[in-house]
Amino acid sequence: MQSPPVTSAADWITIGTGLGTDMKTLIFTVLIPLLCGVFILVVGFKTRAPGPTLMAVIFAGIVLGLSLSLGAIGDSTKDTIKQYNGGGGFTVIPGDQ
Repeated sequence: MQSPPVTSAADWITIGTGLGTDMKTLIFTVLIPLLCGVFILVVGFKTRAPGPTLMAVIFAGIVLGLSLSLGAIGDSTKDTIKQYNGGGGFTVIPGDQ
């Protein structure tokens, strides 16, 4: 009894896609927050002043917030593109333009 032929390329494509998704998750949920924390610590220890450290915290918070909400921003952008390209199933109420 023969086994069915196996296409190796399909397995490699699946593995590559999985690694890409895992890498993206690792970067956005671990690496960026870690780098934001390191940035705050470096600025705090180098300057030893509250002003620059506070600004570093604010900047790191903005970067972290934007990176964690990237999925929501992408979904909003897709909806906007669909709406302007052909309606996308949205109804336009007269007077909303």
